[in-house]
Amino acid sequence: MARRRQKIWITRAQPGADATAERVRALGHEAIVAPLLAVRALEDVEVDLRGVAALAFTSANGVRAFSDLSGERSLRVFAVGAATAQAARAAGFRLVLSADGDVEALAEGIALRRTELRGAVLHPGAAEPAGDLAAALEKHGVEARRLILYETAAVKLEAEIARQLVQADAALLHSPRAAQVLAALLKLHPAPRLRALGLSKAVVKPLARIPLAAKVFPPMPLEGALLNLIDRNP
Repeated sequence: MARRRQKIWITRAQPGADATAERVRALGHEAIVAPLLAVRALEDVEVDLRGVAALAFTSANGVRAFSDLSGERSLRVFAVGAATAQAARAAGFRLVLSADGDVEALAEGIALRRTELRGAVLHPGAAEPAGDLAAALEKHGVEARRLILYETAAVKLEAEIARQLVQADAALLHSPRAAQVLAALLKLHPAPRLRALGLSKAVVKPLARIPLAAKVFPPMPLEGALLNLIDRNP
C-alpha cells in the first residue's frame, strides 16, 4: 500500500532546515521550509581556551558557531544528544560523548567524569540557551564557563502565512526554543489536527498544554529517528 504524501513543516533554523528538507523529500513527502528561529552569529567574539579541559555543546548550532571561530578539535566534547554529537564528529572532534537527554542529563554525565577533568568545562552556545548548563554543572561541583557565540531570535510570520503553515500534516521540531515559538503561534492560530514531531522529550515539552493531534519523539535524539515518525504517526 502506497504511503500518503504528507506536508511536513520544517521549523528549524538555517542552514539545517534545507538539509532536513532534502531528507523529507527523499522520503516522498512535501517539505515546507519555514523556520521559526533565526541564528545570528555575534561579532568580535574571542575564544579563550586557557584552563579549559572539555567542551560541552547543547546544540548543533553551538558546534557550528564554535567550529567557525576555532580550529581546536582535540578537546573532549560532551554533547546533549546524538544529533549534537553527530554534528561534533562531523566538525572534526574525535572524542565525543553523548548524554542522550536534556541539559540536566548532560550535567550529570559530565559530573560522573569530573575526576578526569583537569580544568573547566566550556559551554559555547546561544545568548538565551534552552537550559543553564553552567549553573547545573556548578551544582555538581564542576567548574564551568559560558561562551556566548550567537543569538537565536523568533521569526515573525505574517498571519496568513501562519494559518497556512499550521495546516501541514506535521511540524518537525529540533529544539525546545522552536517548540516555545510554535506554542505561542498556536495560541493565536489553533491547529488541533497538526502533529508535533520533536527530536526528544525535552523538545516537545513546551507544547504540553497545546491541543494537537500528536506530540511524539523518537527513542533516540537522531534526525533519522525523528523522520521515521512521519510515517509511523500519519
